[in-house]
Amino acid sequence: MAKRRDAIRMTDKEMWTFVEGCKSLQVATLNKDGSPQLTTLWFAVVDGAFVFETYTKSQKVRNLKRDPRIAILLEDGTEYETLRGVSINGTAELFEDPTDVERYAFAVTKRNHPALSDDDARQAARALSKKRTAVVIRPAKIASWDHRKLAGAY
Repeated sequence: MAKRRDAIRMTDKEMWTFVEGCKSLQVATLNKDGSPQLTTLWFAVVDGAFVFETYTKSQKVRNLKRDPRIAILLEDGTEYETLRGVSINGTAELFEDPTDVERYAFAVTKRNHPALSDDDARQAARALSKKRTAVVIRPAKIASWDHRKLAGAY
């Protein structure tokens, strides 16, 4: 089975190209009872790290304050032979200082609203930073797959 995994694993370049084309990030945190809490968010990559910002009072932030373990998933494909994805397990680092949050919120805003001017994106990020927490994911394990590499051979 290891050979098959090796055959579908993305190279670093393929992985980052795939990430650039993704709009949303699926995020899993752990509730107090240990069950997963799953949500989808917009994200950015800052200094090689996945980042997002969310309301400080959100369940995911409460979960991450209690237990910083996090899993994220980016995926694509509607048929088995076209499935692609990147899954990362790691630790979340939380930033609540508005200056830090603004920096990350700016990156997320610009990535998802590229037509906005830098000034408009900064203004939006500044407004977001007042009630939000920025989350930076520190990867521990990265897995990737691209079933298109199988060329129809299963």
